[in-house]
Amino acid sequence: MPHLGLVAVVVREYDEAIDFYTRALGFELREDTPRGDGSRWVVVAPRGAGETALLLARASGPAQADRVGDQTGGRVGLFLTTDDFDGDYKRMVAAGVVFEEEPRYEPYGAVVVFQDLYGNRWDLIEPNK
Repeated sequence: MPHLGLVAVVVREYDEAIDFYTRALGFELREDTPRGDGSRWVVVAPRGAGETALLLARASGPAQADRVGDQTGGRVGLFLTTDDFDGDYKRMVAAGVVFEEEPRYEPYGAVVVFQDLYGNRWDLIEPNK
């Protein structure tokens, strides 16, 4: 069955992006393979995630560098679903993740907007069961 396998996030540098996603967000590094052109194939994903992961793609050229941190035009573009909202929120705050608001408890679940290392906006969300 088709599924969404990877979502590319354009980053400034591989190592700083790997550090942020693994340390601050608690993702696991699934692959870091050098390519012949000096680039790397770097894949991270939330621990235990099945299908979808992030490809951390270093910006190549000015046009891509201009998009780092603003890949979705300022909208929330990525959604990190959790089954431990309070625990993950506290862990991320302690790791220095920038949150734009206090957590909200909406009819659909708990949610809070945060920024990744580059300013891309994400939702941390625990849907109601």
